[in-house]
Amino acid sequence: MPAWRYAAAATALAGYALLSHLLMVHAAREPWAVAVLFGPLLLAVAGAGLARRQPLVLAACAALLALLVLVVLRGGVQDMQRLYVLQHAGIHLALALGFGITLRPGATPLISAIAARLHRTFTPEMQAYTRWLTGLWVRYFLAMVALSFAIYALLPWEAWSLFGNLLTPLAALAFFVGEHILRYRRHPEFERVTLRAAFEAYRAADAARRP
Repeated sequence: MPAWRYAAAATALAGYALLSHLLMVHAAREPWAVAVLFGPLLLAVAGAGLARRQPLVLAACAALLALLVLVVLRGGVQDMQRLYVLQHAGIHLALALGFGITLRPGATPLISAIAARLHRTFTPEMQAYTRWLTGLWVRYFLAMVALSFAIYALLPWEAWSLFGNLLTPLAALAFFVGEHILRYRRHPEFERVTLRAAFEAYRAADAARRP
């Protein structure tokens, strides 16, 4: 992918994060704002469920949509704030589960499966590191859930919105970049790969794990 497309994607994501923060602070229960804040995620999850023929995922999306309509009709600002917090927690818990389930006995850790597709030589040391890294991502996702609930309980709503919309993606980016730098300094046996190759390897590994 050309560099300008990465820049455009990053700009679009940053703009959406800022817009989400402003909407959560100033228009949390407006129907159009709820559609902007929940719509993209619902469409993405429903699309994935439809493509993979997963009726339970589609049913969950329909249930969440009905819940959103009910809360908007009731006009409860506090209810909407709780839903935004639960959405944030739900995403991170789903990611923690997706990574964590691959650590069960007999399974291949997710990052190990990706690395094995990327590198021509995959040593036992690389296997051990990628298993550890998969577990580290699980702990990161769970820590974000705990921090989210703590901020919501102890600080004003504006602080949670700033954390949920702006600091969360920056934290994930910092974690990813920091690990990338550390990996090549401490484990030079890992060949350098492009982001596109890593993404394609993730899709292949995800497809291989599906029934």
